[in-house]
Amino acid sequence: MAETGSSRREFLKWLAASGTGAALAGLLPGTAAADAEEIVVITRVTLIDGTGSAPRSDVSVVLVGDRIAWVGDARQIPETGAARTIDGRGKYLVPGLWDMHTHGADLEEIVPPLHLAHGVTGGREMWGYAENRATRDKIERGELLGPRLVVGSGIVDGPVTLLGPPVIQVSAEAEARAAVRAEKAAGAAFVKTYSYLGPEALRGIADEVRAQGLRFSGHWPYKVSHFEASDLGQHSFEHFFGVSIHCSSRRDELLARLKATPFDPAAPRDFFNLARKLEFESVSAYSPSAAWSYFGRLRRNGTWHSPTLTINRVVTQPAETHQRDPRLKYMPADIRESWAVGIERFAPKTPSDIALQERYYQETLRLVGAAYDAGVGIIGGTDCLNPYTFPGSGLHEELAFLVEAGLSPVQALKTVTGDAAKFLGREQTSGTIAVGKEADLVLLDANPAADIRNVAKIDLVITRGRVLDRTTRRRMLDAVETAASRPPATVTSARIQSLARRGCCC
Repeated sequence: MAETGSSRREFLKWLAASGTGAALAGLLPGTAAADAEEIVVITRVTLIDGTGSAPRSDVSVVLVGDRIAWVGDARQIPETGAARTIDGRGKYLVPGLWDMHTHGADLEEIVPPLHLAHGVTGGREMWGYAENRATRDKIERGELLGPRLVVGSGIVDGPVTLLGPPVIQVSAEAEARAAVRAEKAAGAAFVKTYSYLGPEALRGIADEVRAQGLRFSGHWPYKVSHFEASDLGQHSFEHFFGVSIHCSSRRDELLARLKATPFDPAAPRDFFNLARKLEFESVSAYSPSAAWSYFGRLRRNGTWHSPTLTINRVVTQPAETHQRDPRLKYMPADIRESWAVGIERFAPKTPSDIALQERYYQETLRLVGAAYDAGVGIIGGTDCLNPYTFPGSGLHEELAFLVEAGLSPVQALKTVTGDAAKFLGREQTSGTIAVGKEADLVLLDANPAADIRNVAKIDLVITRGRVLDRTTRRRMLDAVETAASRPPATVTSARIQSLARRGCCC
């Protein structure tokens, strides 16, 4: 035991002498923290660090507790003593992935383990409420194994809404400001805005979030152009709604029609259907000059896009496309039933509708690539728990769609690692593999820079320094399958069932 302790101390002394000690002051040799924390060394791996840089071969990475303590040439590392050593030869190390548009973390036996088992170590929860904030807090206290969660506000919409309770409905500036203050007090990290907000209420939200030190993100508010919302400070637009209209030679005409059409409280979906119809029409009127001015405005304002291509792909395909997906075994029966109902609201049914939606989706892919090339920030997210959009594995699909849109595999990975952290303001602690950063990592058996689908070939996941090897991940997935097979009342809350049943992009 003395020899083991001595070798550990020698290794920690080497870490301190290597220049990393300042970044890890609490883990210097001789401290109580250093004596207590596990040391993990991943040796001779190919590193894809999340910065967009090319892969680096023959790198070793040292973790002390929940932090990265050293990254460098494998030949420089000394005898590791009692450290846990993971042979990285022939493998590829990437940062833990962030799903930047998630739902349903409070389905605790299903969603958190599915994320982690697939390398998703962080998520931006786009509909905050008491239950999923409680889940976030359990994870932070170490009572529940799950991804890091950045939880937004409740959804803030207008007096007419597509959604049911607990949506926060506001019609005037004072109500909007009060909603922002209440959601900040409840612990929201940002404010989530929705489709039917009016201009006055949106301006109130924009002004109040600045006063409260928050940001706001969400849907395109139909009565306000992307230009106006971006100028007001909207941090991200979700789902790519309205982009084809704003890149169209018919932009002013189509936006004017939406502004002139009232919301119908008795039939709120009619307006959504109109907006969708105009988006499909706009595809045939693409204007390079309109697109250039649009993307330039967003880039200058620092407004990002979260295209959620995974759910967009699902809802532009016939309803039966995904009904035999083998991953359905991980979803409770009531979720599966809700998905089957929800998808019918969107899915094309006739040959002409199928062709129309396919054309729209392909144009969406092209515009995502154009936005990225124009310097607009892109973050990858799935909108999981909407129909056939699976927690965890859905992000692997999102990455493949981003590559299909024209990003390189390394660029696509950056949207869910380094760029995700930058968007969240966490770039000093998360998103890339560097000394002092959080020890959230994924070790892959094949090169994702050669084929992004290799991100699914996971050897192990490290979350907060904890190693989830193949056996552990298999046990996690088996436990999810068991939980999903239990009677619905014991698994799924009414709120999550409602999300799945609506079949909307939320």
